[in-house]
Amino acid sequence: MIMSVFWIKAFQLILCFAILIVLHEGGHFFFSKLFGVRVEKFFMFFDYKFHLFSTKDKWFTRLFPKMKDNETEYGIGWIPLGGYVKIAGMIDESLDTEQMQQPVQPDEFRAKPVWQRFLIMVGGVLVNFLLALFIYAMILFVWGSNTLPMQNIHDGFAYNEMAEAIGFRDGDIPVKIDGKAIEGWDGSVYRAISEAKTVTVLREGHEISITMPEEGVNLLDMIEQDPRFLSVRVPSRVESVMPESPAALVGMKSGARILAVEGQDVAWWGDFEQIMGRKADILATGCSHADSLRLRALPIVFINEGSATADTAVITLTEGYQLGITKLYYTQYYCDAVVHHDYGFWESIPAGITYGWETLKGYVSDLKYIFTKKGAKSVGSFGTIGNLFPATWNWEAFWNITAFISIILAVMNILPIPGLDGGHIFFLLVEAITRRPPSDKFMERAQYVGMAILFALMALALFNDAVKFLF
Repeated sequence: MIMSVFWIKAFQLILCFAILIVLHEGGHFFFSKLFGVRVEKFFMFFDYKFHLFSTKDKWFTRLFPKMKDNETEYGIGWIPLGGYVKIAGMIDESLDTEQMQQPVQPDEFRAKPVWQRFLIMVGGVLVNFLLALFIYAMILFVWGSNTLPMQNIHDGFAYNEMAEAIGFRDGDIPVKIDGKAIEGWDGSVYRAISEAKTVTVLREGHEISITMPEEGVNLLDMIEQDPRFLSVRVPSRVESVMPESPAALVGMKSGARILAVEGQDVAWWGDFEQIMGRKADILATGCSHADSLRLRALPIVFINEGSATADTAVITLTEGYQLGITKLYYTQYYCDAVVHHDYGFWESIPAGITYGWETLKGYVSDLKYIFTKKGAKSVGSFGTIGNLFPATWNWEAFWNITAFISIILAVMNILPIPGLDGGHIFFLLVEAITRRPPSDKFMERAQYVGMAILFALMALALFNDAVKFLF
């Protein structure tokens, strides 16, 4: 089962990367061909030392002899860290400095005016962004949108200690951010509250204005704390129980309601998470093996669906401090309160553009957290990205995540880091202003610096993934 989940996620990740890489490099390729620039190689994935496939392979040229003299070599590399097009007459990932020492040819990148070179370099980012807008539009056209209006969340939200210190209370329903109405509940509400000056909540039928701290609230703290800053209150009902799990061994069944834990009343899953969160805090500070075993013993009171009396038991949690249950989620609890909207084809286009633009603004706003200690720890590579995909195949989820990753690639590639598209664009802008191109030696050194930065970031991402996997 675990392996099947792994392969489902892995295949989605590979398919997503293949689509985005080919189309990103296709943007560079399109503008290169448009302006008559020779493209020597077009590869999905990197082909250091060898490749998996190439149109220059002997077997391929025998089958398709007309491709033998084609100026562009198409292929698939073996290192899935990206892809590239080798454009004649520029210093790029290939670091082909010998070509740069030859006389300038009319079909080379360096022979073209600045504005054409600018479009060639910005082509990949442009395609990624337009692709994301197109995907979002088609998602709305095919599946429509679902919104859970805040007013429909009749049981309100649960708040952690940080939120309560600011002035929030359990049961509050946020309805306005800085005077602007909140359309519905989704992840963007966290960001909006973190940047807000005032939040208006509905409390016992009355609107109450809560003044946020002047310095704002750290978004990473809001979503990483256990329990989170705010979460939809859902009754502590068990959706399913895993066979042979600690919960199953004491007789708990699907549909059961947890009433108390360690002598404390539990009405909502937020109550349960606060109790378990305190256990996690104790474990994080370090404790003896005996204390660890003691913490795994969980006195609990529950009542099975259809039963007239409650059961009291001591559950021995797993080593990961899990009961072996699936909770009732807010999407299930409020399924009848969700408002669905279908879009016609032409209606979906502006709606998709708006959604994509808001997603882009949100992601750019969150970039500042990368330069914090917590943000650096959140940087991930294939494991982190792969876990974004669902464990079962779902086309709507796949395209939604693909669109989001396309926006990430667009933003990351436009950063003015040597070696990335943004680095080349920055130097082209400098050339346009000063009327003097940087020397080939400078560009070569800049490329090395950029690659060192990128490898360092990749090493950090892989390290973070390893830590999450092992610990």
